[in-house]
Amino acid sequence: MYSYVKRNEGKVMEHYLDNSATTKVSQKAAEKAFEIMTENYGNPSSLHLRGMYAEQELVKARKEVARKLGATADEIYFTSGGTEANNLAIFGVAEAKKRRGKRIVVSAVEHSSIMESAKKLDDNGFDVVRIMPREDGTIHKEDVLENVDENTILVSVMCVNNETGAIMNVTDIFSAVKAKNSDVICHTDAVQAFGKISLSASRLHADLISVSGHKIHAPKGVGAIFVKKGVRLVPLHYGGEQEKKLRPGTEAIPLIAAMGVACGEFNIDKNYDYVSKLNSYAKDKLLKIDGVVLNSPENALPYVLNISAGKVRSETMLHFLENLDVYVSSGSACAKGKPSYVLESMNIGRDRADSALRISFSKFNTEADIDALCYGIEKGLKTLAHK
Repeated sequence: MYSYVKRNEGKVMEHYLDNSATTKVSQKAAEKAFEIMTENYGNPSSLHLRGMYAEQELVKARKEVARKLGATADEIYFTSGGTEANNLAIFGVAEAKKRRGKRIVVSAVEHSSIMESAKKLDDNGFDVVRIMPREDGTIHKEDVLENVDENTILVSVMCVNNETGAIMNVTDIFSAVKAKNSDVICHTDAVQAFGKISLSASRLHADLISVSGHKIHAPKGVGAIFVKKGVRLVPLHYGGEQEKKLRPGTEAIPLIAAMGVACGEFNIDKNYDYVSKLNSYAKDKLLKIDGVVLNSPENALPYVLNISAGKVRSETMLHFLENLDVYVSSGSACAKGKPSYVLESMNIGRDRADSALRISFSKFNTEADIDALCYGIEKGLKTLAHK
């Protein structure tokens, strides 16, 4: 039986292992947001001095995000988050290129913001092709390529799957797509990859890249989209000159500046090594518990670990762990408890899919969090399996 100390000096010790849903805002990012809200609170579109100071913060953050994507500052547009960035990519390309073709190719394991956008286009007469993953949850180049034709206008494949951590070989996929049809726009949802692995727009052969702030220790409500020079998107909103009219509306400078600070705090190699050790420690401990199996592929991003725990339903185990101050997810937070189409597409079986838990790490986690998790799962299996 695993054991852990729940209280330290009278305070409840929480064990937060749901970082793929959202992360704790870093101290420096929070301080920057507060500074902008209370001191440098001007509108960056205003022509006076306070507006200029606010614009300087906007420029600084834009350059920081661009640097992390191997892009130029004028290729970065701020949004309200990853969902809006994904919607802008899908609908923006569809509207801009609908006269040239109507085929759109997406992977079948994309985030719901891609899947729902694709469904809407399906309903509006576009030819949407969904590429199923192989058994390990990854999308293969050959499967994408055979569905790209002269009518294809967009291919969208995520960098890292948000439920299993499966890493997609976006570079090879997009390179092959461009070789077959150079007019195809290639988009990747990099929300789960940004800040965890090094990303370069040119190396990925990507025309569009979506990222989010609250997955990288910045506040919720801010994200960005990389738009390669020369790529045209039709905006979703109208009404202002901000973001070169692609995303009009007064910029959320406190959130944007905080995202810039969070990007400046990236230490990708150091954090990757640290989280990899945590992931290995977790797998070693978890697999010693009878009934626990791994759903994440062997070469998954170490920040995400998907498991199935016996025959106890995910939501039941999730709430049992919550009572022990251990926080994990039953899948994508955006799904709100609905069955995982990602796991179903991997053909792992209904029992495993129904008992799946997503454990996701950050640089703030420790082995004590994993010990608490293992204690909770082992206790939960013994307590809940007979109810």
